[in-house]
Amino acid sequence: MLAGLAGGTVALLAFVGVIVVIVFYVIAVYNGLVAGRVEIDNAWAQIDVQLKRRHDLIPNLVETVKGYAGHEKETLEKVIAARNMAMNAQGPAAQAQAENMLSGTLKSLFAVAEAYPNLKANENFMALQEELTSTENKITFARQFYNDRAMVYNTKIQQFPPNIIAGMFGFTKRDFFEVKDEAERAVPQVKF
Repeated sequence: MLAGLAGGTVALLAFVGVIVVIVFYVIAVYNGLVAGRVEIDNAWAQIDVQLKRRHDLIPNLVETVKGYAGHEKETLEKVIAARNMAMNAQGPAAQAQAENMLSGTLKSLFAVAEAYPNLKANENFMALQEELTSTENKITFARQFYNDRAMVYNTKIQQFPPNIIAGMFGFTKRDFFEVKDEAERAVPQVKF
């Protein structure tokens, strides 16, 4: 009788031990998924900071161009409209599309500036152009970092067994910040 009781205790302890290991595993996977989600949110915030910087530069650039090329009203209005759309876009897909439209209108603005030698020589315009180029580089880096974090997170929530825990707790796939149209992949060329 004592041997049967000891065997039952060992089996119970083994069962409890397995349950404790499973609980700790679920906790570890859950915490890893939360950390991944926070990293993606942080990466998106970094993109947002750089895009705001870009959006803040554009009115100054437009005003500088307006002083030299005031009759290019249509181009200037398109740049401002594209900037406003980009500022109001929500989510990676809409933001990418709006930012690509903005890049296209900036190309038009710089093409207009080519026709005005005095504008090209203006110190304020040159400084704004340099700031915009620097910001474009930072945006590219921030997008790459965001996409890297999204890739790691998306992979983790699709692998077995973390996918079970991700599904139980509502972790969903994140969109990449990507360019769909090949023509939009070109960075605006800023040269004077």
